Amino acid sequence: MKLLNLLFRDNRLPFAGIILLSLCSALLSIGVIAFINWRLIGLQGELLSTLATFLGLLVALLICAAAGQVALHTIGHSFVYRLRRSLVRRVMNTDIERLEHIGGARILASLASDIRNITIAFVHLPELVYGLILSLAAFAYLAWLSPSLFGITVSWLTLTLAVGWVLVGKVNRHIRLLREAEDNLYQDYQAIIDGRKELALNRDRARLLFDEEFDRDARAYRDHVTRADIYNGLAGNWANCMVLGSIGLVFFCANGLGWAATPVAATFALTVLFLRAPLVASVAALPSLLAARISLDKLESLELAPEQASDPFSPLGDWQSLQLSGLEYRYPGEGGEQGFDVGPIDLQLRRGELVFLVGGNGSGKSTLARLLTGLHRPAAGEIRLDGHVLAAEQWPAYRQLFASVFTDFHLFARLLGPQGSEVAEPFVAAWLDRLRLAHKVRFGRGRLADTRFSQGQRKRLALLLAMLEGRDILVLDEWAADQDPLFRRLFYRELLPQLKAAGKTVIAITHDDHYFDQADRLLKMDGGRLSELTGQARERATQDAVREIGGAPHSAATAAVI
Repeated sequence: MKLLNLLFRDNRLPFAGIILLSLCSALLSIGVIAFINWRLIGLQGELLSTLATFLGLLVALLICAAAGQVALHTIGHSFVYRLRRSLVRRVMNTDIERLEHIGGARILASLASDIRNITIAFVHLPELVYGLILSLAAFAYLAWLSPSLFGITVSWLTLTLAVGWVLVGKVNRHIRLLREAEDNLYQDYQAIIDGRKELALNRDRARLLFDEEFDRDARAYRDHVTRADIYNGLAGNWANCMVLGSIGLVFFCANGLGWAATPVAATFALTVLFLRAPLVASVAALPSLLAARISLDKLESLELAPEQASDPFSPLGDWQSLQLSGLEYRYPGEGGEQGFDVGPIDLQLRRGELVFLVGGNGSGKSTLARLLTGLHRPAAGEIRLDGHVLAAEQWPAYRQLFASVFTDFHLFARLLGPQGSEVAEPFVAAWLDRLRLAHKVRFGRGRLADTRFSQGQRKRLALLLAMLEGRDILVLDEWAADQDPLFRRLFYRELLPQLKAAGKTVIAITHDDHYFDQADRLLKMDGGRLSELTGQARERATQDAVREIGGAPHSAATAAVI
């Protein structure tokens, strides 16, 4: 089994010790049965010594069994802890393109359901290991007692296992389909949470989402989990009845057919009854182990980046010129649709420049920002710093040149300074005052007390976090779109010049043509191609950015509608 292989691979010596403890526990269990058969049945004389020996065997059995299970639980949950850490680190190491292709719902399902399934499997793993080892030891003892009775018992149990295997196969099939249904449910949850405002405003959409998507997936989950539990229950009941039936078969063969003496048959019955609980528990543990195997397959199917330690890397140094040379990127088409190409892009940025980027929806502005920051790896072309081509091993260090506030930003509560250092509270307070948030935002011990603000205020806090990091280049994607007119003016007329004076290179995606005069350079994306607006083209864009980027010209009728 894949789960046992992984556990044994990472814990060879401890797992070998657990197997040894389980083997000792199984042998002691058989020893207790044999002691009852040889000494306690027909007991005569030496009562105290017999009782002391019996109690000693029980104490030794308790110690070995408990030690083996405690050790297996400890190792198993430590393995789950390392697996969870490894999965999260691999997610953080995986490129943005791959994570977006996988989708947030699948990643959350793996972090939640798959890790949970593996944890539950380790809870039941001791029962399976102990049951298997105990069964092997018991069968060896029974074979020694009576080969003929052992043969018929094994044949009976083989039939039991054959039918049980068919039922377990049904369980496995429905657990696999159940896991697929769980992925769909996580997608529904994400749609309900992310679209909560739209669903509240449009109850027809909410009803259809509930009836056509969520309820369908919830019913599929219910049906598969019900059938998996039914087949598992049938397998458990089948095993229980067949184990009890084997006792009757043993006495029939011993007393009716004369295959063995009655005491031997009684020992067989006692041993089978003793094995009944471990065998049934082993059958009951199979669904969780099958679910864990499916979860491990799910984790592998994500194809995340390999785990690697966050080793410190050498900074790229004090750069003066950044050049994009022939960068290309392609979004593949889906369902027969044509894809979208960005590039080739040629751009040279100089330290301390204030650059504005304009372009229509779908023109490739955000893709250019991701290529520039290293979040997307280009299909062709190269990046140069001060004329030196960026090598593959320098990619992580290159990304450390940038801080950003994208349109889909996440606002963290933790405040970090350059290279993860602690921030000075007076510096934070000064920036909160500059961002007109000093009266609303509380902070202490390097954390924001709250992040639940309006979108415009959240963007200001995101800008604060970006500034605290002390990066050389700041990328802002439609940052001012959610700001009120007064603060928008403050941003363009005061904050951006201050950032430029501090030596920051700022690339701002914006359509606020009233403030284009603040930019050192004005760039335009159109159909995935980049150009720079200069002279009369820049003048036209400053007067009417919509007209310049290819939008419909304003008319009296349009103005009236607006």
